Amino acid sequence: MGEVVGAGLLAHVPTIMLPREQRLELNEGKEISLVPGLQRLRAEVFDVLDFETVILIDSHWHTTVEFVVAAHPVRAGLFTSDELPRGMRRIPYDWRGDPELAHAIAAYGEAEGTWITPIDDPWLPVHYATVNLWTYLGSGLDRQWVSVSNTAYTGDTEDFLRAGRAIGAAIKAIDRKVVLIASGALSHTFWPLRELRAHEASDTTHIRTADARLADAERIAWLQAGEHARVIDTMGEFLTVRPEAKFAHYLMMVAALGGSAVTAQGRAFSDYENSIGTGQMHLWFDRPAEGWTGPAGR
Repeated sequence: MGEVVGAGLLAHVPTIMLPREQRLELNEGKEISLVPGLQRLRAEVFDVLDFETVILIDSHWHTTVEFVVAAHPVRAGLFTSDELPRGMRRIPYDWRGDPELAHAIAAYGEAEGTWITPIDDPWLPVHYATVNLWTYLGSGLDRQWVSVSNTAYTGDTEDFLRAGRAIGAAIKAIDRKVVLIASGALSHTFWPLRELRAHEASDTTHIRTADARLADAERIAWLQAGEHARVIDTMGEFLTVRPEAKFAHYLMMVAALGGSAVTAQGRAFSDYENSIGTGQMHLWFDRPAEGWTGPAGR
């Protein structure tokens, strides 16, 4: 039976792909903590953990009438972002997929009352929420990577939880050790363009609103304490500060682990930082010795 051996809520902001000199220029001469955080996560977790496949829930991959899971045997090419081509262009990527797991995820969607479709079209676009994190955590490491979309256009919290439960069921059904990544931000409101360049530094005083900063801080504290049920139960409140993709990336990840029963405590691999108004942080959840949901969930 398969299992999840680690999971993370990780930031993918374009700034991490800029040369160091440019990062320092944007951040008042200091390194943003997200970059050394990913480097430490690679050294302390990804390079030593025993796993076969990464499932990355991509907060930039928005689908409308169904969830989509990439079912390619291989994905390779050069990535240039249509959103930010100045900072992310011709980034090489090359990873093996996991078609068996992708099709298993899709197969369990119906049982959870949702729709998930596996797609292996070679022209299916990739997004930088996947490519950026693979560059730091997967490049040079022989592991399979599978991206999953979210339905932020039409889905809500319950839809995301259903899709996450399907992911969890598929992992258990096949013999695979998996790492789950929820690739995305916390609060996610940008500064207007005319004001934006005055708010590029990572200091949290640049988070778009005080309410967003407070809401993020509450959820970070709950996640570090393992209070996932509290995060799920207060999603209505959190949505008022516009978390990225309706926080689908996190909700799908935690549902795959066991939902409200999960008590795994988050380890910080970065500071809480601003990115042009949005709240960003790396939080990692090690597999508890007793399993993700404790005795009640086994």
